[in-house]
Amino acid sequence: MTVPSALTSRPGWFGSGDEPLRILLLRHGETPMSVAGVFSGRSNPSLTDTGMEQARRAAAWLRVRQEAGEGIDAVYTSPLTRARQTAEAAAGELGLPVTETPDLIETDFGAWEGLGFDEVHRRWPGEHAAWANDPSVPTVGGESMDDVSARCDRLVADLDAPDGPRTVLLVSHVSPIKAILRSALQAPATVFSTLHLSLAGLSVVEFYSERSVMREFNDTHYLRGM
Repeated sequence: MTVPSALTSRPGWFGSGDEPLRILLLRHGETPMSVAGVFSGRSNPSLTDTGMEQARRAAAWLRVRQEAGEGIDAVYTSPLTRARQTAEAAAGELGLPVTETPDLIETDFGAWEGLGFDEVHRRWPGEHAAWANDPSVPTVGGESMDDVSARCDRLVADLDAPDGPRTVLLVSHVSPIKAILRSALQAPATVFSTLHLSLAGLSVVEFYSERSVMREFNDTHYLRGM
């Protein structure tokens, strides 16, 4: 696979000369719960065989990028098994260790965990509608999107230390990845319902001192043919 020059060019958008914190965001591969289409938060399923192949292909693409000068110097992951397996595949290709952080864990869906979306809406119509429309509203017995955003913002701030890595791979789940994309876009909370993230999809954002840029979104070209 050949890396297009657009993926490795780093224009100085703002003329400040600042080196951004560049974050590659990789969603984990397929699990039995993603196949079933149910809320999958703190449950801890492993990847399916298909999910392992998705992780392998994503890892191979990251190695191509790295050899073309991507410069990934750290890999962080959610501690949940599905993310850890995906991260280990990538880290193996990159020759880097994996660091777990609870800030990247998926939303705590509380009473909705393991249930289908239609069933949740049928059993908790008011609560589900409120959660879908207001990021400060938690799931029943669980966590709000504002809670997820707060811990992801904290992680990005910690990574953006003067002596920290400048290009990092974060392997996580839908909600934390959307939270970081939302922060980079400086977008309203509607992105939680309007952005679609594919299994094993890759997005790239850059955080400068006063601005941010989304460079790539939900790339899955390396999964074609599966």
